[in-house]
Amino acid sequence: MKKKSQQFKAIDFFCGGGGMTCGLRQAGIDVIAGVDIDKEARATYEHNNEGTVFIEKDIRRVHSDYFERNFSIQKNDDSLILVGCSPCQFYSIINTDKESSLKTKDLLRNFARFVDYYRPGYVLVENVPGILTNKQSIWPMFHKKLKDLGYDKIVYDIIDMSYYGVPQSRRRFSLIATRLKDIEVHLPQKDERQALLSDFIGVRHGFAQISAGTKDTTDFNHTVAGLSDKCLRRLKKTKHDGGSRLCWADDPELQLRCFVGKDDSFKDSYGRMWWNKPAPTITTKFFSISNGRFGHPDEDRAISLREGATLQTFPKDYVFKSNSIATTARLIGNAVPCEYARRLGLLIQQNG
Repeated sequence: MKKKSQQFKAIDFFCGGGGMTCGLRQAGIDVIAGVDIDKEARATYEHNNEGTVFIEKDIRRVHSDYFERNFSIQKNDDSLILVGCSPCQFYSIINTDKESSLKTKDLLRNFARFVDYYRPGYVLVENVPGILTNKQSIWPMFHKKLKDLGYDKIVYDIIDMSYYGVPQSRRRFSLIATRLKDIEVHLPQKDERQALLSDFIGVRHGFAQISAGTKDTTDFNHTVAGLSDKCLRRLKKTKHDGGSRLCWADDPELQLRCFVGKDDSFKDSYGRMWWNKPAPTITTKFFSISNGRFGHPDEDRAISLREGATLQTFPKDYVFKSNSIATTARLIGNAVPCEYARRLGLLIQQNG
């Protein structure tokens, strides 16, 4: 008689707007709750993840038995998954203000407290690669803690998500750990082919041609930031499909003083994406061409909010409940790409 597969359930710590939750739910996992201190994430999370409770709390102030008391979560539940994708500004190579991000440094320590209390069947962690290389990283402590708790099977690596169905050159630390003795864990299978920008956006994928400053008031949110006249002229002089700011470096009217004599510095700023390459990492500032290679390959604008969400593999009907471009972009850029989360969920489902 075939063994009945168990119903996995998860708690998504640092859930943000719900990228990880969305992907796990797509894989058939019951996400009981998402925890995040960000009040601006609540409306988006709740709207798109019906039945999953958004807990607006600082994890450092949540008692270990909170989920036991409020959700009847039991200790040593083999079907329980605890997810800890903590904010990673302290370890990020693009962050310059380490002092303001210091409070994010030890969030994994607080997550480990819940792993210790509940001893779930599985633990998932996603973070920036710097968590392995930063000399002040919490990683050695967290890894030892997992081992001490009986998680003898821990697999982790730095992966390029463009080989996992996500059309970005997005390198991330990914970990799966289990204490189950009869389970062999591994990270998702790598695709042979990278996911490319042209596989996801463009007119043939439902993205109408628009101009800088377009405001889309529908839930599709094909909204794009405006450009100053000078920035628009810069972009018009940037060749299509991968052009860079070097296209106007010799124009004294358009060249920025901070780039004079620095052609090899910040080379992606004001650049256009390539159709036949993955997008660059979608950050919280992807709506601004000055913050990276976020120019549309052909149109004279940055990519739209919906295009950024699509490159993060959010479903096209995922609604971002904010009127602010910056807030929406932050929820999108900080998310775990849904497709990678779905693959992690399927991996656990297959083990079960």
